[in-house]
Amino acid sequence: MATSFIGKPKNRVDGRDKVTGAAKYTAEFHRPGLLHGVVVSGTIAKGRIKNIDTAEALDINGVVEVFTHNNIPSLAWLDLSYKDMDAPPGDPFRPLHSDEIQFNMQPVALVVADSLELAQYAATLVKVDYEVEEHRTKLADNLADSIEGKGLRAGFTPPESIGNFKEAYADAEVKIEAEYSHGAEHHNPMEMHASTVFYEEDGSLTVYDKTQGVLNSQHYISMVFGLSKKKVRVLSPFVGGAFGSALRPQYQLFMATLAALQLKRSVKVELTRPQMFSFGHRPITIQNLKLGATTKGKIEAISHQAYSETSTFEKYIENIVNWSAKLYDCGNIEQIYKVVRLDVYTPLDMRAPGGATGMYALEAAMDELAYKLKMDPLELRLKNYTEEDMSDGKPFSTKTLRECFKQGAERFGWEKRNPEPRSMKDGNHFTGWGMATGVWDAMQVPARAKAEFSADGTLTIGSATADIGTGTYTIMTQIAAETLGLPLEKVTAELGDSDLPFAFIEGGSSTAASVGSAVQKVCRKIAKKLLKEAGKIKGSPFKGADLEDVVFSDEKISDKNDPSVNMTFSEVMKSRHLEKIRKKYMLLPNMLKQRKYNRNTHSAVFAEVKVDEDLGTIKVTRIVSAIDGGRILNLKTAHSQILGGVVWGISMALHEDSFMDHNFGRFINHDLSKYHVAVNADMPDIDILFVEEPDNVVSSVGAKGIGEIGLVGVAAAISNAVYHATGKRIRSLPLTLDKAMTERKI
Repeated sequence: MATSFIGKPKNRVDGRDKVTGAAKYTAEFHRPGLLHGVVVSGTIAKGRIKNIDTAEALDINGVVEVFTHNNIPSLAWLDLSYKDMDAPPGDPFRPLHSDEIQFNMQPVALVVADSLELAQYAATLVKVDYEVEEHRTKLADNLADSIEGKGLRAGFTPPESIGNFKEAYADAEVKIEAEYSHGAEHHNPMEMHASTVFYEEDGSLTVYDKTQGVLNSQHYISMVFGLSKKKVRVLSPFVGGAFGSALRPQYQLFMATLAALQLKRSVKVELTRPQMFSFGHRPITIQNLKLGATTKGKIEAISHQAYSETSTFEKYIENIVNWSAKLYDCGNIEQIYKVVRLDVYTPLDMRAPGGATGMYALEAAMDELAYKLKMDPLELRLKNYTEEDMSDGKPFSTKTLRECFKQGAERFGWEKRNPEPRSMKDGNHFTGWGMATGVWDAMQVPARAKAEFSADGTLTIGSATADIGTGTYTIMTQIAAETLGLPLEKVTAELGDSDLPFAFIEGGSSTAASVGSAVQKVCRKIAKKLLKEAGKIKGSPFKGADLEDVVFSDEKISDKNDPSVNMTFSEVMKSRHLEKIRKKYMLLPNMLKQRKYNRNTHSAVFAEVKVDEDLGTIKVTRIVSAIDGGRILNLKTAHSQILGGVVWGISMALHEDSFMDHNFGRFINHDLSKYHVAVNADMPDIDILFVEEPDNVVSSVGAKGIGEIGLVGVAAAISNAVYHATGKRIRSLPLTLDKAMTERKI
């Protein structure tokens, strides 16, 4: 029997370091003589800097320099090839590049001093005079100026309509039409963005950066400053949450690197919590849904139209309207997606970008249709269930959504639901039950991994990918240990270092399928080498044997049919006089195989809410989330991932909203006392179940990736439950008590 670790609920291998403080994050690295930089943020949304006075700040003893657009050198970034791995179409923002102001809180200066406190004080003395221009920051007021949401961007599929929606909708017996919206949401990870740049004696840089991709940050520095990548090493061993905010290099990396190169000193720059609201967010989105069906519930027409915001300098696009064809058997689907250029920073991928947004509106509209048909919402979804993507006719690589519906409904007790709104009451609270479907892409991207097996029986694996709290260190260790038959404690995973083999940015739920498969493959190469060397030993029973003939388990090679015939790894290494076995592997997705299928994860979410009859307060009291995520690599970390997604879904549904004062084009609730997120007291009983079916089309380890799917559909299920409880349909997020209590349009 082979040693089995995959799928087991193993503790995080980095857990002890994190809870004891041994794990160091970007801003915690220090060297003697380290300088501190503080960013000065602009105060207008659009215009130009007429004058910037730094004299008073520079007069302070201990202030080393103040960098502005007036005193930085010409940089290599004038060549647009410096775009990062996650850049949308357009021209990326260039900090301190000119006197132009493109968004409020744009960085206009960097004060560098001997201490953080001194830099903070000196930053208040920098005086900036502006020439103010008229700005526009309100999406709803500028829809007439929208442009087609198309463009070249990795992971984005331009929406295409199928069939004849207008004709089918006109002929439909039952119709619903509704508009849904949500405000801006900001990532707010616990660890704020920071970069610590150590300037080495030879002029090279060792950079600790808050990033989801060290190679992306390395590429950015190299292209902006015209440096050889050999002169730039980027590390990010631990990341205190990111959720997409660290996919792209943020401006503190530019600031810290600029200062270090110009001063030939080591420099640290950490953004404040308000400055975390100055770059990227889930874009404000307005969506219009139309559904047409027969009286028996067969959907015959779907129209999904979305408007979202982007900056004036880049065209940020998401898969917002593309999901209906993946979920419902309908031959007439209209998909329209447009963006509006506003004087804001470019929006940024935020957990399940596009999916969390688009599925909220689609699944709320499905609930509205179910009520109009007087049909159970679950029955409506099953009646229109599809085994193929209607837009291209391709089947799914695997899909256990039907079983997710079944098991989730049974666990929740859905059959006990009274379908009438306001019909279930608990004291002074109306009880509501709602459900929704989730879908997300199951991606695999190129990745490299290396492995080194030593004579002492230890194995080190490495890849430049990140662990943003998802458990990447742990699952890579499990995959390696199981593949080679080693104890977990004899495997060490190295991540988050640009000196390690190539990996794409850690995002899109692609890491487990990509880097995980690369780790599995490189460990198989180690196994193959061990077996070959074992076969060279005099009298070896493994001469000429193939990997399929043997089992690697308990630190030995055994005959598959006769386990008593075996040889320990130690024997092989000692007999063959081997100190190390080193291998590398480059994983390239099998596109010939993969393009024959649609590759997705799915979920079925069931929610219970209680709404106070007098106060309108909404409390989520129960969630059941059934997940179709392929093979689960670690039951404990996977459970944690879905749990976190559900928590975020509750937060999205009831709490999160960034308020902008459009007079100034600035987010005004830019700290954690005013930007509300769900806390422990808001959490209900969350029941998570996995309906597993290994997906060997997506990855050789059978995993699909589950980082995003836990969030998708949760807000819709809660919204639908609120309607069931109150009889009032709220079509904008978050679902706050004022919306529950008033009839005015939000």
